[in-house]
Amino acid sequence: MMKKIALIYIGGTFGCIGEPLQPMPEQDFLPFLLKVMPTHLQVECFAAPPIKDSSAYTATDWLKLAQQVQSLQLNGFEHFIIIHGTDTLAYAAATLAHILGHCCHVIFTGSQYPLLNIEGSNNREFSDALDNLFLALEQVLVLPKGVYLAFHHQVFHAQTALKIHTIELAAFTGLAASSPFESNTQHLSIENSHLERASKFNLLNIFIQPIAQKYLVMQLKNILINPPYFLILQGFGSGNIAINDDLLQLFEALYQKDCLVIISSQVPFGALNQHYAVSTWVNSSKVLINDCYSPADLYAKALQMYLKYPTHAQRFEHWSFDNSR
Repeated sequence: MMKKIALIYIGGTFGCIGEPLQPMPEQDFLPFLLKVMPTHLQVECFAAPPIKDSSAYTATDWLKLAQQVQSLQLNGFEHFIIIHGTDTLAYAAATLAHILGHCCHVIFTGSQYPLLNIEGSNNREFSDALDNLFLALEQVLVLPKGVYLAFHHQVFHAQTALKIHTIELAAFTGLAASSPFESNTQHLSIENSHLERASKFNLLNIFIQPIAQKYLVMQLKNILINPPYFLILQGFGSGNIAINDDLLQLFEALYQKDCLVIISSQVPFGALNQHYAVSTWVNSSKVLINDCYSPADLYAKALQMYLKYPTHAQRFEHWSFDNSR
């Protein structure tokens, strides 16, 4: 029996036309998609709510996308291709990996160049769109259940994907789908209450610079006035940040105001560790350590912690035990 594939279009360069580029309305674009589908595959095309530039997407949009996948599962679909813009493609894929777990087969893809010409009347002369789409369609039927990202002849585990180039066709890197991968993500059935909570999800990421400590203290004092739920501090090397008593007190104050501080690194690959004396403070402070595979994976884990546990104390307690490596 031929396996059905649900192809969901959520926008991005892949479906853009015009100059400057903008997403083609789904009622016009989906018929073009159907025309390029391989005839030996049973593919149905769907539009995600809503279609817009990927830089404008937030957690609520990706939960709606996960909800759409879960709804289509009830109609017999187990294999999904999602066409998404490259700006936040890694974030979308990591988020759905944390929400869907291993309940179905999902591959995200996109393109650096549109499928159609400027007028939207025919295929573009030069584009990576079809290559990426056909790779995803081929792999979604053979890979184990899980969430992946397919781009430029490569397929990655979604939680590890990272965009590394703005214009090159090889725009992403990550752990190959063929490589062993440990993921304890758990399926979460999305309800409307989750969408409401996600609309209030607030996370801030600070890329630490080599400045005097007093200025970092000033910045954190400003944040303390109205803190986010999660504050990510991207330190140097393996997560090193030079700390003084004022900063330690601010971390405690942030925790008391329901803000969890997460220590991460500006270095994209490799696990964090605190084997330098400058970082020994971590073990006795109210901070969390980034144990995720990528910046997008860290975002997705923080979102899931926020949705799953109602208090920051519960999120702090479960951080190292839920969905960790």
